[in-house]
Amino acid sequence: MAKISPLMIAPPLVFAGFVALAAFGMFRPDPEGLPSTLVGQMAPALPEKPLEGFPAAAPDVLTNGEVTLVNFWASWCPPCRAEHPQLLDMQAQGLSIIGVNFKDTVGPATSYLTNDGNPFEGVAFDPQGRTAINWGVTAPPETFIIAGDGTVLFRYAGPLVGSDYEQRFLPALQDALKN
Repeated sequence: MAKISPLMIAPPLVFAGFVALAAFGMFRPDPEGLPSTLVGQMAPALPEKPLEGFPAAAPDVLTNGEVTLVNFWASWCPPCRAEHPQLLDMQAQGLSIIGVNFKDTVGPATSYLTNDGNPFEGVAFDPQGRTAINWGVTAPPETFIIAGDGTVLFRYAGPLVGSDYEQRFLPALQDALKN
């Protein structure tokens, strides 16, 4: 009787494990979404310090009764630059947008908003990224939809462009504006 070596069984078992992991990942409810523990909770505080040369975010901006967007961005971030025209359009449509510039330096951030336009009602400055941690931001850009009472309604990770933006962010924004 031939003895089967464990080394002969290992490769098929490893392969079966990878297949099981891939199947689990493909069939989870929202493979594109990143869960946010903040949805349904009060929004964390914004930095009090503004980006030099720009208005600060008013202390009550997230609880003033109006839907507000909070956008985490950086001047060194190419996807932030890609979404910038969309932010300017939203501002032109009357949406209140607060920008949180994080892990950036004053010079490049100021030049960016001065040269490309400032879509933000207030620009908070978070050079060490501490506020971003409180908000659960993983990488810029990230945008949060905040209800008029300060409750986080939706978190969108990534630039506000393309079909994902149209299929996920815009419906969430339209729902927020209806209420």
